[in-house]
Amino acid sequence: MNTELLKETIKRELPGLLRDDPALRAYILDLTRQEYAGREETQDRFYEMLAELRRDREERAREWREYQDEQHLKWEEQNRKWDEQNQQLKLLNTEQNRKWEEQNRKWDGLTQERSRKWEEQDRQWKESGQRFDRMHEEIMAQAKKQDRAIGALGARWGLQSEAAFRNALAGILEQNFGVQVLNVNEYDDQGEVFGRPDQVELDVIIKNGLLLICELKSSTDKAGMYIFERKARFYEKRHQRQANRRIVISPMIDPKAKRVAEQLGIEIYSDSTDVEMI
Repeated sequence: MNTELLKETIKRELPGLLRDDPALRAYILDLTRQEYAGREETQDRFYEMLAELRRDREERAREWREYQDEQHLKWEEQNRKWDEQNQQLKLLNTEQNRKWEEQNRKWDGLTQERSRKWEEQDRQWKESGQRFDRMHEEIMAQAKKQDRAIGALGARWGLQSEAAFRNALAGILEQNFGVQVLNVNEYDDQGEVFGRPDQVELDVIIKNGLLLICELKSSTDKAGMYIFERKARFYEKRHQRQANRRIVISPMIDPKAKRVAEQLGIEIYSDSTDVEMI
């Protein structure tokens, strides 16, 4: 029997022999013991491997926990930084908003101040214009008074008619007070005014139920004042109505005539513009 055939026979028959023959099995085990570890050694090695795997797993778990803790700390630190940055941004925004509000308040104040100054300047200009207008009106009124005084002199010396001067004064009354001056010419058949029958001429103003009897002349004296008073009484008697005011307007009134006017309750004015409100 050659070697190869023997090997094939042993491979085929050896499992059954080891199963059926304990002595042979023990012999084979003892013969091959040095080639592999025994059960106890195998078990010890197995347990050692398990323990090593357990330690390795625990080490990995510890490292993982440490890593998680480290990452958690890093996230907390990052979140803290983010919170600080957000807080700083909020503070910065608050400060910027405060500065903008302060700037807007200053601009509003400046705008209001400028508006107030412009309004004040405009008011001053208007007041200056009004003062100028009043001054101009006063100057023009004074000039017109002087013109009327000169006209009165002209009428007195025959340079112009008394009627033209009277019409000028009547026109001023109508312009200033919005009234109509009526020239009344009535016949005094009893001679109550002049002592003999004659025409009686005078001016009247009727406004809102008031009756004003006027004398518009370039000049008047004491006698003229008495004549006007008789004219007024003549008109009141004829029309059965009491005059509310008796007015003489003349730029040239004799001082004695002024005393008579005061005694008779007659108002005297040097110009139509001086008359109190009608």
